[in-house]
Amino acid sequence: MKILLTGATGFIGQRFLKALLASGYQPRLAVRRPLTGDLVAGTEQVVVGDIGPDTDWQKALAGVDVVVHLAALAHVVSGKDPSFAGRVRKVNVDAVRSLAQAALASKVRRLVYVSSVKVNGEQTTQSFTEQDAPDPQDIYGTSKRDAEEALRTVASGTSLEIVIVRPPLVYGPGVKANFRGLLRLAASGWPLPLAGLHNKRSFVYVDNLASAMLECMRHPRAAGEVFLVSDGEDVSTPELIRLMARSLSRPARLFYVPEWVFGLIFTLMGRAKDVQKLTGSLCVDSGKIRRLLGWTPPYTLEQGIRATVTGEKI
Repeated sequence: MKILLTGATGFIGQRFLKALLASGYQPRLAVRRPLTGDLVAGTEQVVVGDIGPDTDWQKALAGVDVVVHLAALAHVVSGKDPSFAGRVRKVNVDAVRSLAQAALASKVRRLVYVSSVKVNGEQTTQSFTEQDAPDPQDIYGTSKRDAEEALRTVASGTSLEIVIVRPPLVYGPGVKANFRGLLRLAASGWPLPLAGLHNKRSFVYVDNLASAMLECMRHPRAAGEVFLVSDGEDVSTPELIRLMARSLSRPARLFYVPEWVFGLIFTLMGRAKDVQKLTGSLCVDSGKIRRLLGWTPPYTLEQGIRATVTGEKI
């Protein structure tokens, strides 16, 4: 099986490339510029430059059976830039459509697209499922929804199999953004006013996601499906802090503050929209991929947290 991988230098891409190599695959990498280093040593690389609607994919796709598309403009990029929405559209939607059209022309059998739970929405009272109507709330989530729709349109009535994977927050060694901030808080040992939070959130350890992506790439029953993927262990913010602290052999000093206080503090800081990330719930039901593909996450949440905070191999 010949595999083309985009986004190999990203947080998820690096771990997935390791999983591919460990499974005996020799993927071709579509890259912006030539890569060096131990991870990519011996891999075939095709330089495609910055991706967009006019990217020439022909050489990269020659002889390819399966494409795994990870390259994207991440949601962590500031949306205050007036050109942001246009750049997101170009990379996250137009480039995906162009890739699918080129894959179809090159007789690629399957395209695995890593989307996001943000297609479903930002908050849950009950776990999201694949059957829920999309409800993206920001530019990034909307771009991922539109990319999914573009893939379905291109592949409709053809032999090209589309598989869509929607992970929640992905963590692991080297994770950044909000998860890294929580790690710093857990490591500090400072008393934290989080004991009163009773939210629930789903996460997926990056190597669990890589394992699920492998199944989506090769399992016959994955064709045409959408999968929500998680560790299968939903936790509250205080429970997550306690897991992190335990992995660091540090005490978790948590005390009670009413939840409404967080809303007031974040509003006064001009960050009212961010309070949901700390106090809200966002859970996914990953039962479909378990039932249909027989997939189970190789690592527990506690193992993933330990590997993330210590850098040790599991």
